[in-house]
Amino acid sequence: MKTNDSDPNHAHPHDRVPAHEPRMAWAKLAPDVFTAMRGLEKAIGQGIDPVLYELVKIRASQINHCALCLDMHTKAALAAGESVERIIQLSAWQESRHFYSPKEIAAIELTEAVTVLTDGFVPDDVYGRAAAQFDETELAYLIAAITVINSWNRFGVATRLPPGYYTPAARKG
Repeated sequence: MKTNDSDPNHAHPHDRVPAHEPRMAWAKLAPDVFTAMRGLEKAIGQGIDPVLYELVKIRASQINHCALCLDMHTKAALAAGESVERIIQLSAWQESRHFYSPKEIAAIELTEAVTVLTDGFVPDDVYGRAAAQFDETELAYLIAAITVINSWNRFGVATRLPPGYYTPAARKG
């Protein structure tokens, strides 16, 4: 691929492969489902720290390979004040634990366990570490947050929604 040293993204936009077409516009085809999902997002947002919520969304989206959600939630995290460094290190958090608080590590670890479900369940030790960092209400919202981003990821991956077009809303306050 030809690169342009003056472009921070390396490839000049004219040299890039075009974005793929989505398989379908599922939100338009099932607007009631989309509205319900947005309602879940709004409800969860009332019970979880917004920066932690973005970290959870990014980590689940990395695991699920949802490019649309990675685009959206890295931009939203940056807009919410998260650092580029912590976002970059998130995929290697086990080797970069010093970038995160014990509460964030517990949330990231629980996100991985709920997202992957390799053994068909969330291990007791992972759940216990999260329960030690979050009160029961916070933990309920965290589990809901992990569940909802996994649902969004599945919509994005199944319908091949292309990344790169999301712009975060202006920050309130």
